[in-house]
Amino acid sequence: MAGTDDLTLVDYPSLKPERIGEVCQAAMDACDAAIADIVAIPDDERTFANTMLALEEAGDQLSTVSSAYTFMAYVHADEAMRAAAHEWEQKLDTYSIGLAFREDLYEAVRAFASSAEAKALTGEDKRLLERELRDYRRNGFELPKEQREHLRELFDRLVALGVDFRKAIDEWDDGIVVTRSELAGLPDSYIESLSTVDDAGETKYRVSLDYPEIFPFMANAESAERRRELFEKDQRKGGIENVQRLEEAIRVRDEIAATLRYDSWAAYTIEVRMAHTRETVDAFLADLRGKVAAKAAEDMAGLREASRKHRGDERVEIWDWRFYHNYLMKTQYAVDEFEVAQYFPLRACIEGLFNVEQTLLGVRFEPRNDVPRWHDDVQAFDVYDSGGSEPIARFYMDLFPRPNKYGHAAAFTLRRGRQLPDGSYQKPVSAIVANFTKPTASQPSLLRHSEVVTFFHEFGHIMHQTLTRARRARFSGTATERDFVEAPSQMLEHWVWEPEVLASFARHHDTGEPLPQGLIDAMVAAKNLDSGVMTLRQLLFATLDMAYHSPGFDGDTTATLKALHEISGFPFPEGTHFQSGFGHLF
Repeated sequence: MAGTDDLTLVDYPSLKPERIGEVCQAAMDACDAAIADIVAIPDDERTFANTMLALEEAGDQLSTVSSAYTFMAYVHADEAMRAAAHEWEQKLDTYSIGLAFREDLYEAVRAFASSAEAKALTGEDKRLLERELRDYRRNGFELPKEQREHLRELFDRLVALGVDFRKAIDEWDDGIVVTRSELAGLPDSYIESLSTVDDAGETKYRVSLDYPEIFPFMANAESAERRRELFEKDQRKGGIENVQRLEEAIRVRDEIAATLRYDSWAAYTIEVRMAHTRETVDAFLADLRGKVAAKAAEDMAGLREASRKHRGDERVEIWDWRFYHNYLMKTQYAVDEFEVAQYFPLRACIEGLFNVEQTLLGVRFEPRNDVPRWHDDVQAFDVYDSGGSEPIARFYMDLFPRPNKYGHAAAFTLRRGRQLPDGSYQKPVSAIVANFTKPTASQPSLLRHSEVVTFFHEFGHIMHQTLTRARRARFSGTATERDFVEAPSQMLEHWVWEPEVLASFARHHDTGEPLPQGLIDAMVAAKNLDSGVMTLRQLLFATLDMAYHSPGFDGDTTATLKALHEISGFPFPEGTHFQSGFGHLF
């Protein structure tokens, strides 16, 4: 097949649903055989190589197959392919949980841990053994066998609930149908990108919940009533069935935590994070809320004043805040997101992003138009050291929305980097997925500045994943301490606020004129507009997650959301259940 090399994982164009099952089953069979060899080794013959590294080898081959094939559940255009990938994602996750509960594997690792070689380990190897033993403890291996078997059943149930929860969000299809007059405030270029509906001879327009449609509508549409309608539909994404799935998952998590002698799922999860205790997290959130209160109050006053000037009413509902944030951007800072977007055609953004990363990191990216891809929109690039002749990694870019595609922006690891038994390095492969406005016959894909920030951010994860030099797969790429996962991305996104960097690639898509210095200055000046309100929104998310998973939760996720919603600074929108579309809860 075209483009076959050591970075080509799957011949995606020829992939069939049944092939996903064949490959995944073969990977499980191969893993079973490898595990059988590991557990058969006599305890007095155990070494790091024949136990820990052999275990990593078996698991990583399974991981690569799982990642490269079940990834299709999130990006493939064909329903049958997505269904097969979802089915095998659940099977593989359940199989992996089964491995984590195998008593013979635990005994093998424990036997090696008591050896002289184990006690002399250093660096990543020492850390790998420590983490394996910690995981066994957290899987209940200090408990009676009957309780461990029950724990495995509970973890299996969480896998099934998580797959169904995510699938419901990705496949949720909703929106509003509006007249041309109800699109007042939005430019022709946006309106032309919408699908149309014939209603008794009148052409109407459908605004979906996809990011390129909902965000500009919420920020620009003059009709507060239609903003409310679209917002509430977005807050019901995933449906009441996802509320039920979440509430069952919380009950399952509570039972796991109680079985393992933790007071809550929050305590169980946070034990291995930097905070270590849920009390530390609660104190941090409360402290941050107090510190941001003054800025949030200032922000809310500004939004109310904007509403008074705009419509003679100081009331600002939650579906209004993006609109009045944008109103202030335009009136106080002379920054119009659609005007700014004219200077950020996607192709130029890619070039600017690549220039920053290649300069910073001493690498170069070469397009690979000949390698297999899962959709015509997807681009592939190989990563080289700046002076190198052989690629060290590959990444894919899947940047435009499609029906039933993963609805957010994210970076997916398709194969982890690691040191192989022969001393060579396994080349990593990753994919960045986003939902930017697709180009039309009349204009290219144009990114709002907030989307440029998102693009740079997610590409930071791609670099973290593909430039890893971790020796062990467990610590490869973004598999770092959770608190550090976002650090490279957040550092990279700051470059899109640097005037010198913006000037290097931001060009008007028609005239080629650079982004005016005055507009750059205004964007930078407005960077912290409503930062207090935005931080309260994040505090609501975190506090809600903690409340669901801490002692005292009564099982009603909507009632808890309603009770905590005041944190956001806005009244709770009745009849909604935001948590049903909050994918991070899984």
